[in-house]
Amino acid sequence: MTIKIALVDDQELVRAGFRMVLDAQPDMSVVGEAGDGTAAVTLARSRPMDVMVMDARMPRMDGVAATRQIRQAGDRPRILMLTTFDLDEYAFAALKAGASGFLLKDVPPEELLFAIRAVHSGDAVVAPSTTRRMIDHFAPMLPGGEAAGPAELAGLTDREREVLSQVAQGLSNAEIAGRLFVSEATVKTHVGRILAKLGLRDRVQAVVFAY
Repeated sequence: MTIKIALVDDQELVRAGFRMVLDAQPDMSVVGEAGDGTAAVTLARSRPMDVMVMDARMPRMDGVAATRQIRQAGDRPRILMLTTFDLDEYAFAALKAGASGFLLKDVPPEELLFAIRAVHSGDAVVAPSTTRRMIDHFAPMLPGGEAAGPAELAGLTDREREVLSQVAQGLSNAEIAGRLFVSEATVKTHVGRILAKLGLRDRVQAVVFAY
């Protein structure tokens, strides 16, 4: 299966660089480009695509506003937000708008490729530094472990609790599979059941819940 990707960035050279990396992958194809959020919304409506790699800061309409409009219109494409600035306000706004991932632009190519594949498969990806600060930010708002933890976790099997613990450490499905000596598909099934049982949207919410 080929992942159809759209690139949204107001810098043409940045888009060209991303296109070279992505089109070189056997399972990826860039099917469109846009230079701002307004054009991104139009692009998302004009052709089928799986993942949109979107810059957070752009003229006319920024990436957060564009993400909100695109996600409100339907389930596709999933949005991977990129930014030059490691600021929590961008990350929180992007995730609240419906983005499935948030990364810094200076990540190595292999991390970008991993993120696109993860977002396409339904996972959420957040820059490690941002994840840590999100946990620090939200942890004080969560109920205490003795007050709510056992009751909410009662519906999980021992294996599902084990997987949730690994997710909370920021491990990918492949890494969890390696640690637990099961297949990656089995881990994905466990993660899906955990999210459903706990009423969580994605892995980001699972990490916050776990902490």
